[in-house]
Amino acid sequence: MTKLVKYQLLHHLNYLQSIGYKYHKSLDLISTNINSINLPNNIDALEKSVSHCYLCELSKSRKNTVFGEGNKNSKLMFIGDFPTSLEDETGKIFVGRTGELLTKMIENVLNIKREDVYIANVIKCKSLNGGVSHTEVELCKSYLTKQIELVNPSIIVTLGENAYNYLTDEEVNLLKVRGQTLNYGNKTLVPTFHPSFLLRNPSSKKEAYVDMLKIKNLMESLNWNI
Repeated sequence: MTKLVKYQLLHHLNYLQSIGYKYHKSLDLISTNINSINLPNNIDALEKSVSHCYLCELSKSRKNTVFGEGNKNSKLMFIGDFPTSLEDETGKIFVGRTGELLTKMIENVLNIKREDVYIANVIKCKSLNGGVSHTEVELCKSYLTKQIELVNPSIIVTLGENAYNYLTDEEVNLLKVRGQTLNYGNKTLVPTFHPSFLLRNPSSKKEAYVDMLKIKNLMESLNWNI
């Protein structure tokens, strides 16, 4: 149902009410709040729900939703901010040069395969102008929260300032929290740089390497395998 149809329906209902018709409490048909909806308790079904989501403006220009990929039972989850144009074209997360760098960070430092971790973005559709609104964040965050619940990782790694701020509802400079071991509910959260930032700022790769070593040490201290 398009916005135009929704507004026309609301207009008609208001007209009926004005001439004496009574009906149950008005429905907020243009609300974009999905927090109260019981999202699927199966990650494949959740992905299908995301692919059929048209609640915000981003859905109008996307080619594909970018849900996420990897080991759906992994204890380690990486979270980025929003898909690139290439990811929108392919429907695949972290492809191109940023994907190659993330793969190297995982496989060369953590000594595990990329497919052994789970990777997602907060936002599932390509940004229209390099940023997203608060409403768009809150909508897609509902899907991400369910993803986290279903994957149930022990460690979450946010990639970049946007991903950290979107996930935690904070507005902080990444440099203030980067590499720290933080609590996110009953999970451990480690913020680090986004691979796209590292491609633009190669000198920060040393700090990102230190962050990945910290993640590796956390994995070892928890004495579990991915």
